[in-house]
Amino acid sequence: MTTYDFQDGNGPVAAHQHPNGGGWVADTAQVDGSAQVSGDARVYGYARISGNAQLYDSARVSGNAQVTGNAWVFGDARVSGNACVFGKAWVFNDAWVFGDACVSGSAWVFGDARVFGDARVHGIRRSDGYFFVYVDCADGIKRIQAGCRNLSLEEAKKHWEETRGGTPLGEETMDIINHLVKWSKLK
Repeated sequence: MTTYDFQDGNGPVAAHQHPNGGGWVADTAQVDGSAQVSGDARVYGYARISGNAQLYDSARVSGNAQVTGNAWVFGDARVSGNACVFGKAWVFNDAWVFGDACVSGSAWVFGDARVFGDARVHGIRRSDGYFFVYVDCADGIKRIQAGCRNLSLEEAKKHWEETRGGTPLGEETMDIINHLVKWSKLK
């Protein structure tokens, strides 16, 4: 039996190198053959990696966390606890997603950001490439972040009605905001 020490305080545990990339996976974790775990990436605990998800560099996924779909976790990023990353979301650099937090859509969590508790981050890319990200802040305020803007839902609607109202891009923007509002209620 091959063992590996994931440096999580449990000492060496039964593990194997993932056939798609060679990263280490504890035998208690589940990683689909279609997923990629490469470089120094590690998956341990009861974590699950599925679909076309990719983990590379020194990324870590542990606990009961799930990374699914076309999500990427890379750099020194960490996903743990009961957290989930799915869709086309990216978690990278030194970012952490943990607790019961969830990152989805086309959202990017990066730098030294921390998403935790029961926080939800969801992103959508507009047809011109502009990203819209929904953030359910710890203070209870639901915000839309797009480019340099960080607006409450009400402020976001007002801003894009005033600047893009009556245009196809304005209609698309309002559809995105309305989708994000509906998505926020699924929590």
